[in-house]
Amino acid sequence: MPIFNWTAKTRQGQSKAGELDVANKDIAIATLRRQGLTDIKAKKKPIEIEIFPEKVEEKDISIFFRQLSTMINAGLPLVQCFELAERGSDKKSMAKLLKGVRVELEGGTPLGETFRKFPKEFDRLTCSLVEAGEQGGILDSILLRLCTYKEKALALKSKIKSAMIYPIAILAVSFIVTSILMIFVIPVFSEMFSSFGAELPGPTKIAMAISDLFVEYWYVVLFAPFVLIWSIKAIYKTPQGHYQLDKLLLNLPVIGDVLRKGSVARFCRTFSTLTAAGVPILESLDTVAETSGNLVIEQVILTCKDSISQGMTLTQPLEESKIFPIMVTQMISIGEQTGSLEEMLSKIADFYEEEVDVAVDGMTALMEPIIMAFLGVVIGGLVIAMYLPIFQMASVV
Repeated sequence: MPIFNWTAKTRQGQSKAGELDVANKDIAIATLRRQGLTDIKAKKKPIEIEIFPEKVEEKDISIFFRQLSTMINAGLPLVQCFELAERGSDKKSMAKLLKGVRVELEGGTPLGETFRKFPKEFDRLTCSLVEAGEQGGILDSILLRLCTYKEKALALKSKIKSAMIYPIAILAVSFIVTSILMIFVIPVFSEMFSSFGAELPGPTKIAMAISDLFVEYWYVVLFAPFVLIWSIKAIYKTPQGHYQLDKLLLNLPVIGDVLRKGSVARFCRTFSTLTAAGVPILESLDTVAETSGNLVIEQVILTCKDSISQGMTLTQPLEESKIFPIMVTQMISIGEQTGSLEEMLSKIADFYEEEVDVAVDGMTALMEPIIMAFLGVVIGGLVIAMYLPIFQMASVV
């Protein structure tokens, strides 16, 4: 609904101002009159168009949940909690989100159901935990548990992202440098060598031939990376392509190990958090599958759900997938047998989050010499190829 800015006077003659979300100006004036106000002036607030709209980040939501838990624990009504948080928010996007939730709560909608109306900001895991907290009357403790989960998940995501960015950035820079050499530097040498009148060395001929291709088809070189990225995104949108790309990522050397350990840690942490909150195991597995971040892992988890619904154990399909290490499946099996699945999952998550740290450090240490060797071969090879004729000319002289 549109927003109206209004000014009015109380019966005592005091001036007041504010905003109203109503359908039209007449309803705004009628609403204010019912509040005993006079001399009312209402004007529709102009719509602000944001060219680059501010997004609500997971970190902002995590901080808010911690604040909300504290306010609920202090005995404040839920609507008032959101009103206070809305007033204290520095980000427009967050304040707008909190206002939308508050309006739904004022209409009598439960908090978990309200969160489901904002799927971009509140994922299925958050909604399931909040609903479990509302039903059990332990919303404040559930929010704290959710904060801890989100903080650990964000830290894990950041580590995996940093591991992926480093090699991609180096490869991108090497591609740009090589393209510049091929298009602008080597043609200068080619013109110089054309006046020699002597047979050029093989490496020089190859480098010059590749340079000619780069110069002639410069537009292909320029747009090829963008076409490649667009193609990968298009393939990723198809179910089969999504599955195959996720499978390829898990099987990549070095990087696949980091992603696999990160997926195991995320699976265990999410499953442990839901189990501790009292969410039924079949519903938990649906949520864990949706938040897994990898289609291969998601299908394995859904297979586990089918296995449990048929009266079998969780461990068997995990072992058959060959994705989860034996240590993980054995510890989960022990947790199932002893009734301490939540605690066992939490320990596995802690262990594999540390393993991701070690794997990222190891990958970085391994990638550095490989990338340096690659750059040395490419750039050094071009330099040698261009200087070989000069060395030959000097030896003849």
